[in-house]
Order: sequence, then C-alpha cells, then structure tokens
Amino acid sequence: MTSKLSVRLASVLPDTAPWRSSADFRLLWIQGLVTYFSSFMALIALPLQIKDLTNSPFAVGAMGAVELVPLVVFGLYGGALADAVDRRKVIILTEAGLGVLALVLFLNALLPSPMLWPLYLVAACVSALAGLQRPALDSLLARIVPHEQQTAAAALNSLRWQTGAIAGPALAGLVVAYAGHAPAYGLTIAGFAASVLLCRRLAPAPPAPDAEKPSLRGIAEGARYAWSRPVLLGTYAIDLAAMFFAFPNTIFPFLADELDADWALGLMYAAGSVGSLVLGLTSGWTSKVRRHGLLVVFGAAGWGLAIALAGRFDDIWLVLLCLAFAGAGDMLSGLGRSTIWNQTIPEDLRGRLAGIEVLSYSVGPQLGQVRAGAMAGWTGTRPAIWSGGLACVASVGLLCLTLPRLLTYDAATDEDAVRRKAARGRETSEVG
Repeated sequence: MTSKLSVRLASVLPDTAPWRSSADFRLLWIQGLVTYFSSFMALIALPLQIKDLTNSPFAVGAMGAVELVPLVVFGLYGGALADAVDRRKVIILTEAGLGVLALVLFLNALLPSPMLWPLYLVAACVSALAGLQRPALDSLLARIVPHEQQTAAAALNSLRWQTGAIAGPALAGLVVAYAGHAPAYGLTIAGFAASVLLCRRLAPAPPAPDAEKPSLRGIAEGARYAWSRPVLLGTYAIDLAAMFFAFPNTIFPFLADELDADWALGLMYAAGSVGSLVLGLTSGWTSKVRRHGLLVVFGAAGWGLAIALAGRFDDIWLVLLCLAFAGAGDMLSGLGRSTIWNQTIPEDLRGRLAGIEVLSYSVGPQLGQVRAGAMAGWTGTRPAIWSGGLACVASVGLLCLTLPRLLTYDAATDEDAVRRKAARGRETSEVG
C-alpha cells in the first residue's frame, strides 16, 4: 500500500531530475529565486508610486509604452549577443546594472517630493537590460539540462518564479503601505547584490569557436528560422495574443478601489502566482507529455476565460479565485512553450531565438498594460478586464485554425525535436 502511494505521489510531484543532474541549474535556480523576490518588490512599488503621484490609469499604463521599444531593440540584440559571447558574463553585468537602477529608484523615493520622470526613465532602462539578459539566461538552460529533462526544468523554474511572485507582491504591498516606497527599492538593491555573487559561481558558457559577432544579418537569420517553423510561430503568436488582450495587472489598483478592497491589492498581484504554484507542485505528469502544443493552447485559452470571469465578479474572493485559475493556465501554456523551444531549436541559433522568445512573452504584457490602461480610462476598469479575457479566448481559437501544426506537435516524431535530441546526445558524449 505504501509503495503504491509513493508511486502515485511521484507521478504528481515535480520531477527534480534537473536539480540532481546539474550543479549550474541548481545555482541558477537559487539565483533566480533571489532575483524574482527582489524584482517583484520593485515591480509592485513602481506602478503604485506612479499611481500615488498621478492618480491616473493612463499614466500607470504608459509605463508599458516606455518599456516597449527598449525591450524590442535590446531583446533582439541580446539574442545575437548570447550566441557570440560568454553567456555567464552577460548575466553578471546585467544583474549589476539592474541593481544600479534600483538604487536610482531608492534615491528618488527619498526626496521630499519624488520626481515622476525618473520612474519612466528607469522603467525603460530596466526593460533594455532585461532584453539583453533574458536570451542569455534562457539559452543557457538548453545547454546545462539534458534534452529529456527540459519540461521538468521548466516546471522547476516556474516554481521558483511563482514563489518569488507570491512573496514579492504580498510583501511589497505591506512594505509600501506601512514603510513607503524607499524600503521596497532598498530590498531590491540587496537582492541584486546577492544575485551577482551567486552568478559569479556559474561555470563559463563560451560561444561556439566559429560564432559570428552580433549583427543585423545574424538577427535576420534567427528570424528567418523562426518564420519557417509553424510550431514556433504558433507559440509566439498565442502568447502575444494572450498577454495583449488579457494582462490587466496595471489596473489592479483601480479594480481594488472599485471593489472596496484596497487591503487585497497585494493578494490580487499574487493570486495568479498561487495558481501557477499549485500547478507546479503537481506537475510531475507533464514530464510524460509529448503533445506540448496542446499545453500551449489549452493553457492560454484557460488564462483568457479566467481573466474574463475575474472582470465580471463583484466578490473579491471570487476575483482572487479566478486570478489563481488564470495563473495555472498561464503556467501550463508556459511549460509547453519552453519545452518546444528548448527541444527543437539548434544550439547555434539558441541565443537569437531566445531573443525572439523574449519579445513573445514580454512585449505582450507591455502592450497589454497600455491596452488595459487606455481601455479602462474609456470604458471603465471592469469592462476593460472581461472584454480582454474574451478577446484572448477568441484569438487563441483563430490562431489554432491558422497554425494547425501546433495542435499536432509531438516531441517523439517532430523532425526538429528528433534532430535536436540527437545533437544534444553528441554534445554530451563529447563533453564526457
């Protein structure tokens, strides 16, 4: 009886094989937990400070607009850079730069009358550094984790992210409410300092001997490869659509006001992460899934439906429950996307494609902030939320009709996945 129960638990609990097999994965996991925790302190404090200074939904939503161009430009360049230089150095330097920007926010918050324009300037610079860093981080995963453990690694990384996303917003709301914005930024600085020290312990991740210098031609080569792969296009397009139409986080402060639940603002930001965490803690079954495209589709559609319901309910607890379900759907979709990316893309293009991936999962939320803020100013907060959720569901359906190969993707038979698995096996043999 005990052995049967152990087997059942093992099939549900997260697969920890990547943690056991890779020392660098363990280091990145711990570093990421520290960074996510500290980053969410600033990510919550910054829009709250803009709201306090302006009391304008449009001003808060405009933060997404100033972040958009740096993210696009530096995300694409960061992808080319990740294929051309040591990825470890890129990660260390960008983490240090993010810590300096947190210091600017801290000093501005200490002023008797904090200025508004530095908040937008820092938001743009953070977006640029994130664009440079994310391709190096994301492309490193395919190198340090065995091919067959990519889904498990994605689940463990999501658990790390959600842990920080739950604790960070909840604590940030309390810190800002009772101590002000400066202490929240101070905690962010401390987190980035610790992250730099951890990253210095990573093994070097040099580029291939014949790697070319970052160039527009190299970026275009990566874009051509992505355009020629319908499955990859499907993952990018669905994520962009889901985030553009159904990412209402920027107007949560106004939703909390309408529901007379200012006390629940931190919980609203954290609820999606709670749902993702629950799914992550029961994600053992996903390691056996081969049809990862279905995870992408069902997860994104579930996200949109849950957001639509959150915009319709008057009870704060039902809203929080819907946001938790939305988070679970987002994580399910993310597991499918990450696995497809890491199991199909060649190593020599991994950085450049990671740059495109950064755009697919980052540009959507930035545009979504602008959409949500502008629409809330026009129609009201709640209509902006529920209509966006319904538009997300509709767009996922249309994209499935346009790119049907995403639905039929199978890791065991897809040519790119089989080719990448064979190449990963050769790389491991050469290292051994």
